Amino acid sequence: MSLYNVQKLMYQLNRDPAARQRFDTDFESLLADYDLTEEEQHALRDPDIGLLYVMGVNGQILMHYAALRGFEWSAYIQAMREGELKHGPVRAGLYTRAEGR
Repeated sequence: MSLYNVQKLMYQLNRDPAARQRFDTDFESLLADYDLTEEEQHALRDPDIGLLYVMGVNGQILMHYAALRGFEWSAYIQAMREGELKHGPVRAGLYTRAEGR
């Protein structure tokens, strides 16, 4: 998994007007600039906010991507909850949980 690249893309979408323009006009080309797995590409295209959360994307970055994709705050929170139910516990990043806690 290339969690760094997923988060870098999301960061660029939030900060770089050129990246945002490419998101609007040629999303596939933008995705190709990042070393992403098929699962990551799918989650970004869909958008599957719950899967991105379970992959370990930082919530501060993910909430901006979710807003860009039209999620209101309550839908964003619900998508993360549903992501854990559908895809299991968070795999990497800050939100991984220790088993047995």
